[in-house]
Amino acid sequence: MRSVVQRVKRASVKVLGETVGEISAGLLVLLGVGLKDQEADIAWMVDKLSGLRIFEDSAGKMNRSLLDAGGEILLVSQFTLYGDCRSGKRPSFTAASPPERAKIIFEQAKEGLRNKGLHVETGVFQAEMDVELVNDGPVTILLDSEKTF
Repeated sequence: MRSVVQRVKRASVKVLGETVGEISAGLLVLLGVGLKDQEADIAWMVDKLSGLRIFEDSAGKMNRSLLDAGGEILLVSQFTLYGDCRSGKRPSFTAASPPERAKIIFEQAKEGLRNKGLHVETGVFQAEMDVELVNDGPVTILLDSEKTF
């Protein structure tokens, strides 16, 4: 499981011009599901996202988690995080999970974050979406449950 995590002042996602998810301060998380992802990958990502210390404390140091800061998450499915461009110029998506399975895992991740006590908004799975954000910092972090980066 892979994610691009952006600390935001606000973020929203629209489908066909209609806002379907919107948050104030927190994290915009683009989440990709891989072929090999299992329960352990979901648990790792949920724990990492809820505990990632990228919010400033009173001394201005990145020392507080989303839970500590009382922030929200906008979780957006993003299969293209598994695009492999090492050979040629057209990405291969063979490492991405098929949509039916990816949707189940995405929903499990969403519920895992909610079970941590977080407010979670989402986009629409497999829809063409417009994502808007105001990056705070900017702070952008890459996560991979296989720890390849």
